[in-house]
Amino acid sequence: MSEEGRNAEEVRYRALLELDVSAEGAREALVAGLHDESWRVRRAAAEGFTRSPGRESVVERLISVLGERDETGARNAAAEALASMGAAAVGPLVRLLGHVDPDQRKFAADILGQLALPEAEDALVKAMLEDGDLNVRVASAEALGRLGGKAAARALERILYDPEPLLQLSALESLAALRHPPPLPEVVRLLGNPTLKRSAYRVLGLIPQVAATELVCRGLGAESRSTREAALVALGTQASLAEPSLRPDMEAAVRLALKRLPEAVSWVASALESDDIELRAGALVAASALREPQLAPLVAEVAQEERLVPEVMRTLAHFGPETGRELLASMDRLSFPAREVAGHVLVELVDATFVPELVQMLDWGEVDLKGVAVQALGRTRSQEAVEPLAQLLSHPELAGAAVRALVTLATSFPQQVAQALRSALERGAEPVVLSALVRVGGTAMLSLVRRTALEASAPLRATAVEVLAAVDPAGGLELARAALSDESPRVRSAAVRVLGQVGDASMAGPLEKALTDESLEVRLAALEAVGECGAVERVGELESLVLDPDGAIAFRAVQALARLGILRHEVLQRAVTHEDHEVVKAALLAGAASAEGVSLAVGLLGHGSWDVRAAAARVLGDCGGPECLPATQAALAAETDSLARRALVDAVERLSGR
Repeated sequence: MSEEGRNAEEVRYRALLELDVSAEGAREALVAGLHDESWRVRRAAAEGFTRSPGRESVVERLISVLGERDETGARNAAAEALASMGAAAVGPLVRLLGHVDPDQRKFAADILGQLALPEAEDALVKAMLEDGDLNVRVASAEALGRLGGKAAARALERILYDPEPLLQLSALESLAALRHPPPLPEVVRLLGNPTLKRSAYRVLGLIPQVAATELVCRGLGAESRSTREAALVALGTQASLAEPSLRPDMEAAVRLALKRLPEAVSWVASALESDDIELRAGALVAASALREPQLAPLVAEVAQEERLVPEVMRTLAHFGPETGRELLASMDRLSFPAREVAGHVLVELVDATFVPELVQMLDWGEVDLKGVAVQALGRTRSQEAVEPLAQLLSHPELAGAAVRALVTLATSFPQQVAQALRSALERGAEPVVLSALVRVGGTAMLSLVRRTALEASAPLRATAVEVLAAVDPAGGLELARAALSDESPRVRSAAVRVLGQVGDASMAGPLEKALTDESLEVRLAALEAVGECGAVERVGELESLVLDPDGAIAFRAVQALARLGILRHEVLQRAVTHEDHEVVKAALLAGAASAEGVSLAVGLLGHGSWDVRAAAARVLGDCGGPECLPATQAALAAETDSLARRALVDAVERLSGR
């Protein structure tokens, strides 16, 4: 096309895009566009018809274009527009199925299939069974595959006995699309027809029976690649539909069939790398049956398709221990999704013989791969795994995983693990090591814990206070009271937490000092501890902190008062005036069960912040009475924020039913 021609085409294209479809003469301008030599202009005209008013007359005008025999481009563009017209097009197109011209009847069937509306089912069934033109019957059968119900499925089954192979093929494909397989004996008959074989395998996959699997397995050995792939797809479909109890027998049949094929491993490997997700799903079933370790990395890569991850995990788990070595060898080359599933499976497959390879893996650069190796070492049940794990106890990113792995190993080697943990503590390991040591060594380690609480680094001292309280509550309380004077805020915070978790109302005295600690961390812990241990003597301090400028302090004070069950109305009134919206919402929630709290919620429907208005609406929806409905309705009428409106709509609905 010349430059002048391209410019002219662009002018016509833009004119249709900018056309006012409601204007006089617009419809005929669109009809002219349907006849344009440019496909872009024809498509713009078809899109313009979907925006036009008066759909019934628009549909009739488009159907008239379908009758223009020598205008292929215009007819196709009109069909595209009709397929976007929805229910308004169904009646006229059903009538068109009775037209004398078979070409127009086929157009009608095609477009009804694209509309996929069940109202057209009966007419399409009639056309498929009775029309005198083969193309119309085929188009009707194909359309039923997109919209048909039970009646359509029964009619499609009848067509399987029609002498026309093309009609049989379209009926079989439609039954597959409807996921309505014909009875197994009928499918067996169709497998003998070369034209229908591929589609017959497709519907076989919809029959989750071992007998159907055995038939599918015949296709795995076919000379035709398309037949083999159809059989593989059928296996994937069967696996997704079959009861778990059937899977072993199905896989046994597949294994028997594949063992007879010398090239089975190579073409299953090829299928695992296919772009076709259904083919990959079937290849997973075949790989699970073959149990060839060399396929493991390819199986793992299928995990890039999220919906196939469960089948990938199942397949790898069936491979056996040697698969673990294949996965280990390829781990650094796998994609992240493949690496993730391979790691999960590897942990289940390892034994003591894997320790050398896993230790080498600890030298790899990626932290996630090291994490897999650490977890796997813990499952090897090998004493040789203790030392390499112990060396990681000072590693900031891997210490936690190494501790968990060592605790697992401690079931077999408690003394060796305990010694490794003690040595790590002496070298200044992460605090989590101390907790693990008590888990492994029990009460015999308490003297070490007490010594650590006095002599070690601040992180270890803090951990020691909490660990001792978990094992020896009385001793933990004594240690915590002493630790309230520790120089480290981290240790004092840990001590306060212990007072709240293990102590009772008698802890009110020690907590008084903590409430005025210079460290915000300690004061916040103290506020929580007061509520947790029931230190009601500290209510006065809590009430004074409700308006503290620091929102975190005020928030915790409101929560503590609510937990103590002593949140007076005047205190609530002060709390809802706080500048921090989180404090206001905490007060709303705390007072929700009281009449005073509901009254405050009504007043806060006009708050300046949308999230407070939404919280007030939720309180009224949960706890308000019918008397709150007018105010809530008024707030809804005035609300502009979408999220607050949603909460108000819900509140109005709930209040209206009371």
